[in-house]
Amino acid sequence: MKHNIKKVSVILFLALAGLSVFAQGKRDALVLYNNRNFKEAIEVCDEEIKADPTHVDSYVVMCWALVGNREYARAEQVAYDGLKQSRYDMRLIEVLGEAKYFLGKNSEALKQFQEYLSIAPDRTGSRVGTAYYYMGEIYIRQTKFQHADISLSAAVRKNPLSDYWWTRLGYAREMAGNYYEAMAAYEEALKLDPLKTDAINGKDRVAAHLR
Repeated sequence: MKHNIKKVSVILFLALAGLSVFAQGKRDALVLYNNRNFKEAIEVCDEEIKADPTHVDSYVVMCWALVGNREYARAEQVAYDGLKQSRYDMRLIEVLGEAKYFLGKNSEALKQFQEYLSIAPDRTGSRVGTAYYYMGEIYIRQTKFQHADISLSAAVRKNPLSDYWWTRLGYAREMAGNYYEAMAAYEEALKLDPLKTDAINGKDRVAAHLR
């Protein structure tokens, strides 16, 4: 009896040890993505999707990593594949907008960001500010500077510590001829980064208009 108990204990120990080694060896795609190991994150997600094509989180992280790795066309396709599994996953809707933005598909990207904002709970999703920022950039591309002002103003409300977003808001306002408001945005950018060249130049241009 004692011999059997000892034998079972040894088997359990070896089994648990094996699980521990497996857990240590298993790569976490999200951790890899957060550490900017985009290629490895993509590989892990690809393996996960092959093992379970219904695992939506794998599509999401893979899309983020593909965008991070500048593989925008593939990110667009993977996002569509993920949306076949979960049509209203707001993470996939948003990242599809990012992929389309970088591919220059402005109208399609704008539609994605608008859909994302319409379903993000109380517009408090983690990438709400990012969506507004990209919308602002699209409107700048389209020379709709008043629209860009509205979107970028929303972006900096979500993330007031982005000197780049403040600079782009200043530019949109400057192009719209709203010079006092543009000056205020450029000054906010320079509070965050006094050496921000684009903000310095923008402020100088606006100051010339206000003289």
